[in-house]
Amino acid sequence: MRPFDFLLYTGVVFAWSTSWYPLSLQLGVVEVEVSLIWRFAASAALMFCIARWFRVTLRHGREEHLRFAVLGVVLFSTNFALYYTASLYAASGLLAVILSTASLVNVLMVAVLTRSPPPALQLGAAVTGLVGLGLIFLPELREASGVGYAILFGGLGTLCFCTGNLLSAATQKQGIHVLASTCWGMVYGTGFMIVVSLVRGHDFIIDPDRIYLGSLAWLVVISSVLAFCSYLTLIGRIGPGRAGYATVIFPVFALLISTIYEDYQWSALSFAGLALVMAGNVMMIRARD
Repeated sequence: MRPFDFLLYTGVVFAWSTSWYPLSLQLGVVEVEVSLIWRFAASAALMFCIARWFRVTLRHGREEHLRFAVLGVVLFSTNFALYYTASLYAASGLLAVILSTASLVNVLMVAVLTRSPPPALQLGAAVTGLVGLGLIFLPELREASGVGYAILFGGLGTLCFCTGNLLSAATQKQGIHVLASTCWGMVYGTGFMIVVSLVRGHDFIIDPDRIYLGSLAWLVVISSVLAFCSYLTLIGRIGPGRAGYATVIFPVFALLISTIYEDYQWSALSFAGLALVMAGNVMMIRARD
């Protein structure tokens, strides 16, 4: 990989490692869908400014906008709504571990779409990572029945995230700049959350508390703009499989943050499971190199 790729990885790892705890601080006064409206409306505005600065073409046809709309629904709205909901039932660091299986799920999804089994090493990597995920959550399942909901919502969120990955990679292969697809994707994702909020009768309010506003600002600038610009650019440069290297490191830092701020308790199964998840990611990426 080139030096710029490593720089992108650093940005992704930092942004994602530090995004999960601020996400949990968004819960409470404001409904999940409404918080996502504020987050991605602000992120889209900032992304459009960046795109204009770099003179990226933002005018596209109907077919491209349809693709942007699907990207927005799966990657910039539904994905996050599911993870925000999952954070009600488990420590934020554990949700980072669920998302870290994205590189494994990406390969399995490609195998299903192409109707061809993945190579043995990739299949072994997926099994290794998913077994590790099970070990991490086993103590949580014994102690708290609600953790099953975290796994369910987090798993569905990961499927949406991986669908967005594949769609973004295909869009970039067609010559559409990643900033353009991200800008419009965030717009459509925001629009979708507005519709959902109207249907569910949510109040469009914002919590003036400094913790809510501070975490929102972090999620906009770091976790949305920096993270997605870096990650989606990586996908376009080296593919969704190799971009999964970022998923090897950030769950460790996310769990450390949960240990400090959410009193997450480590166990022998937690250490073993995390080691297997990381090993599965490394095996997967080496198999694709």
